[in-house]
Amino acid sequence: MSQDQAAAMTTDTQLEKTRARYGLLAVIVSNLAIAAVAVFGVWRLDGDKSVIVGILTAAFTAVSSMTTAYLGIKAVSNTARSIALGQQGGGAAPVSTPPVSTPPTSMPPAQRTP
Repeated sequence: MSQDQAAAMTTDTQLEKTRARYGLLAVIVSNLAIAAVAVFGVWRLDGDKSVIVGILTAAFTAVSSMTTAYLGIKAVSNTARSIALGQQGGGAAPVSTPPVSTPPTSMPPAQRTP
């Protein structure tokens, strides 16, 4: 591995760490904002239980879907990145590669003009 490739991989690794940190920070801040709005809503309703249940349910749904979406996108991104790096770095050859010099076994029919 040359120095240029090593520097590029180090830069790429640092970029991925930065993306992960700020992505996680965005999810945490948004979850805290959702929780704060839900707490404020419950506090202002003064005991209307059916509305409180609705607010808490909506807040829980929003927090769980936000977190699940972030983790799912991050997992897919990491998987795609590892596959791309594996293929780029001379990864495993395809399982069945047809010989290059063998002609096809069947030829399509010749086109006829009317």
